[in-house]
Amino acid sequence: MSASGYSLRASVVDSLLTTKRPDVPLRVVIRNTAAVILPLAIGILVGHPGIGLGIGAGALDTMFSDQPGPYRQRMTRLLLASLAAGVASLLGFLIGDQLVPMLIATAAFGFFGGLLVVFGPDMTRVGMTSMILLVVTAATPRPFMEALGAAALIFSGGLLLTVFSVAAWPLQRYRPERHALAAVYRGLASLAKQQAHDDADVPALTDAMTTLQHTLLGRHHARGRAMEAFGVLLELAERIRLELTAMAELRANPTIHAMFRGDAARVLAAVAEALEAGESPRQAEHALQTLQASENALLGNGGNADGLATHIHALSGQLAAAVRNANWAGSRGELRAADAETPLPAALRSSSARATFRANLTPHSVAFRHAIRSAVTLSATLFVARQLGLPHGYWLPMTAAIVLRPDFAATFNFGLLRVVGTVLGLILTTALLHYTPHEAWAHLALMALLCMAFRYLATAHYGVAVAALTGTVVILLSFEGVNSTDAVTDRVINTALGSGMALLAYVLWPTWERGRARAALSDMLDAYADYLQALARPERRDSRREARTAARTARSNAQASLDRMRAEPATPPALLELANALFANGNRLARTAMTLEALIDDHDHLPEMAEMCIFVTQVAEALHEVSGALRAQRAPDQLPDLRGLQRSLAALLSMSDEKPSAELLTRISDRLVDNVNTLAHVTGRSRSKSVETV
Repeated sequence: MSASGYSLRASVVDSLLTTKRPDVPLRVVIRNTAAVILPLAIGILVGHPGIGLGIGAGALDTMFSDQPGPYRQRMTRLLLASLAAGVASLLGFLIGDQLVPMLIATAAFGFFGGLLVVFGPDMTRVGMTSMILLVVTAATPRPFMEALGAAALIFSGGLLLTVFSVAAWPLQRYRPERHALAAVYRGLASLAKQQAHDDADVPALTDAMTTLQHTLLGRHHARGRAMEAFGVLLELAERIRLELTAMAELRANPTIHAMFRGDAARVLAAVAEALEAGESPRQAEHALQTLQASENALLGNGGNADGLATHIHALSGQLAAAVRNANWAGSRGELRAADAETPLPAALRSSSARATFRANLTPHSVAFRHAIRSAVTLSATLFVARQLGLPHGYWLPMTAAIVLRPDFAATFNFGLLRVVGTVLGLILTTALLHYTPHEAWAHLALMALLCMAFRYLATAHYGVAVAALTGTVVILLSFEGVNSTDAVTDRVINTALGSGMALLAYVLWPTWERGRARAALSDMLDAYADYLQALARPERRDSRREARTAARTARSNAQASLDRMRAEPATPPALLELANALFANGNRLARTAMTLEALIDDHDHLPEMAEMCIFVTQVAEALHEVSGALRAQRAPDQLPDLRGLQRSLAALLSMSDEKPSAELLTRISDRLVDNVNTLAHVTGRSRSKSVETV
């Protein structure tokens, strides 16, 4: 899709053809499939297929809550999903034949399930599971005792999946933590290979570092003695990223720069491999020896390498510490318990659930609007299905619950792929069942293969995954005596209607991203300004860590907002141009700030530091003004003469005896002024254009 405008044809083609690399480990695919297939197989074997169906259905509906993370977090997430499935199923079984109570229930589940988006994807899945099970079980109402038993089976399916998911906990206690660290160090290795930073490669590393902080420092983190080593590796990863950014931004001595970054990339990649395997980092130790030999050869005679020497020495020390701690974090041993735990950065901590709900109970909240849409759509689709008497009509509201998302692009994409995938599933299932022997065990084996394909491909291509899911569900229903041909045809009809109604609901009451993009970009600039202000207080190192994390989070939010806006129809080109320019120039400012932090950390004393701190504070205040102007859609007020202030600082630095450090500070101060002035110019220029926002 063009970055300059929206194209329906491009959106459709992009949705249908875009694939990602599957990221679901084979062990997860196998254990999720086993939780679905084994109960059904045992039920058939002992002559009670209905019991197996109930447990298998519960596992199938909760399997996507089996996500990576610490075992405590994983268990909590799966138990919540299982409980939601059980409660929703019980209610659906009890009142499914009463239209008015069901409409009230779907509205309530739709609203509160939709509002759960404020707590992230994990809780969103829990809300979706409850909505799906409510409408599915309502199709087969039962007396209280039968309803209780059937709901208990569905709940048991979630519990079985939980047991399979955390079964390795006693044997591989720190595996999730090691894998999260490995992902970050692998990303750092990729960053080290680049001679100049490419913004397109930053988001993956940024997301990996945010995930790592949640894994190591979140409230579900492990508390064993190895956690100290993991915490050290987390801090080292932050420092290594700063040094790599600083080296790239200095653009000094390209030969030495390239050689050393290549050596650093090999060390980081070897550390990642050792962490992932839980083994001693022998390969990393050999790579570190090569790096240290290069360091001595390049800088052994006191060479400065155009200002790179300080950063090279600092990075070498950090890599050596990473190799040491990777050894302790592996299988050879653990460090002593930390006396005090490192808290999760404030930018990543969530407030209480009550406060979060209360803050979002307003029509201005995206989550609230999504909750209203979910409530109305779920009830409307159920009403339509009942009034039209559609066979297997529960697929209509179920599809709407799955497809409807808080933003237009995701709703359109999921709806399109859901319909296409269901049609593909019709063709696939018909062909497979035609050539499969008409035996229960043959159908069970085919269902297992389709279930594995669904779980494995869901994040790679949703349409293909839905095709596999369609086959899985059709075969599952065949064990209840539902004709497979009728089931597939009914599913296609209901899926098309459900997807269409979900998209219609969004179009009738949209939450267009173009109305929120300025706020997200303003938040990003404010976070960068706070980061600069923290750097102006070098004695308060903890505040720098908090501010850096907040800036990274704000950048991720702004990028997500920009991506959503690009995928929306009727986005004003001027607004898209403004957002692209602000985001790109904001990234340059962030890299300059990271270079300054690396310089502060690498020197015990920098020349004219007091004056430098005053200058950085003024730059931060000017950036806050630019952010305020952007938010208010006005030109920035009269900013301080940053260029004049920079020249005065440069004059003081030119008289310093510490020439290399003074030259680096002069270069950084010059770039800070250029960054902020460019942002101010872009913001002011936007006022000369007519920017329509909705």
